[in-house]
Amino acid sequence: MIYRNLGNSGLKVPALSFGTATFAGSNDFFGKWGQTDVREAKRLLDMCFANGVNFFDTANVYSQGDAEAVLGEALKGRREQAIISSKATFKMGEGANDQGSSRFHLHNALDASLKRLQTDYIDLYLMHGFDASTPIEETLRTLESMVQSGKVRYIGCSNFAAWQLMKSLSISERLNLEKYVVYQGYYSLIGRDYEQELQPLLIDQQMGLMVWSPLGWGRLTGKIRRDQIMQQGRIQSGGDLGAPPINDELLFDVVDLLEKLAEIYQVSIAQVALNWVLQQPTVSNVIIGARNEKQLLDNLNVINWQLDEEHLQQLNDLTKQQPIYPHWVGAR
Repeated sequence: MIYRNLGNSGLKVPALSFGTATFAGSNDFFGKWGQTDVREAKRLLDMCFANGVNFFDTANVYSQGDAEAVLGEALKGRREQAIISSKATFKMGEGANDQGSSRFHLHNALDASLKRLQTDYIDLYLMHGFDASTPIEETLRTLESMVQSGKVRYIGCSNFAAWQLMKSLSISERLNLEKYVVYQGYYSLIGRDYEQELQPLLIDQQMGLMVWSPLGWGRLTGKIRRDQIMQQGRIQSGGDLGAPPINDELLFDVVDLLEKLAEIYQVSIAQVALNWVLQQPTVSNVIIGARNEKQLLDNLNVINWQLDEEHLQQLNDLTKQQPIYPHWVGAR
C-alpha cells in the first residue's frame, strides 16, 4: 500500500480509503447504493485490512446514522487499528436545529456519531457542506473545541466552493484556530470541475484532496457501454440520483478509451479510471466503494500498477474541460 500525508497534516493515510455509503441501506435513497449488513461489512473490512487499507469514510447522513452503526459494529475489537472519518451538516431530523454547522447541532451530531461508531474519538471530522446561515467563526470555534477535547483529531470540509474554503482558512489563521487539513470533493474523468478553482487553491494552501465518487456515480465501471443494455447494479437500480448530467457521446468515448487501456494493462475498466485519479495533483486519498467482495478486491488492486505518461495524456486530452471565466482570459 502507498501512504500519503493527509493534506497539510502529519497523519499518514493509505492512498485508498473504503467508503461506507453502501452500509445498511435502510432508507430509499441509500438503499439503492447498497444494503451491506454487519456480517458482510466485517468481511469487507477484513479484506481492506489485509490489503493495507485501514481508513474508513462514513457520514451521519448515510442511512440516517445506520451506516455509522454498521461500521462501528464491524470495527468492534479493532478500533485502534483503524482511521475513521465522518461528516456532519446535512439534515438528520425534522427539528429546526437538526442540520447545519451551528455549535448546537455539531455537538449533538458528534456525540451521536461517537455513540453509533462505538468510539470516543473520530480521526477526521468533516463539514459535509457549507452552512451559510451560521457564522464561519462559530463553526470553526466549535471544531477547535472538539479537537481540544480529544473527540476529534483533524478537521476537514466537503463540497465547499473555493471562496467558502478560502474564507474559512483565513479566519482560522486570523483567530489561531484549527485549520481544515483536507478537502473531500467529487473528482473523476467525467467530472473535472474541481481543477478550475479548487485545485489551485489546495495547491496554494498545501491542502490535500479526498476524492469521492472517482468512478463518476458508477458510470466508469464498464457497465455503461455504447449500444449495450445497462448491466444490473447501482445505476440500473436508480443509484445515480443527483449525479451531474453528462453528454452520452462523451461518456461512451471515455469508456471506449478506458476499455482499450484496460486491455493493454490487463486490468478492469474501473481500475484505469481510478488509477488516473490517483496520479492527479493534490490527491491525498481516493475513496473506493463496493457492493460486494469482488468489486472491492478489483478496486484494491488499482494500487499495484500505474498508467504511463502517454496514456495519462490520452485520458487528459479526451476529458479536459474548457476553462470557465476568468481562467480563459489570457490563456494560451
